Amino acid sequence: MLIHMVLFRLRPDLSQAERDAFCQGLESLREIPGVIQLWAGTPAATPPRPVVIRDYDFGLVVCLKDTAAHDTYQEHPIHRTFVTTFKPYWEQITVVDVDG
Repeated sequence: MLIHMVLFRLRPDLSQAERDAFCQGLESLREIPGVIQLWAGTPAATPPRPVVIRDYDFGLVVCLKDTAAHDTYQEHPIHRTFVTTFKPYWEQITVVDVDG
């Protein structure tokens, strides 16, 4: 299994409608073949701790069968459309891929 995690730092000037559209775009990624599970959301309201990263707007966690499924995910038209549409919305992303 491969876990693909992305933290998105969005532009602060986005409207609520743009943020909602971004969230819907994240949800569309679950339709890509090979996605076992997908979670997307905002930082949880847990108590602050020095080791917890909270300087992001949306987090995405995608469970994929294997590296081949990850490669398919990256090249899939749904993913490419998401990136093309929403790349102007973010200032920075952080990606972590974990082989598990």
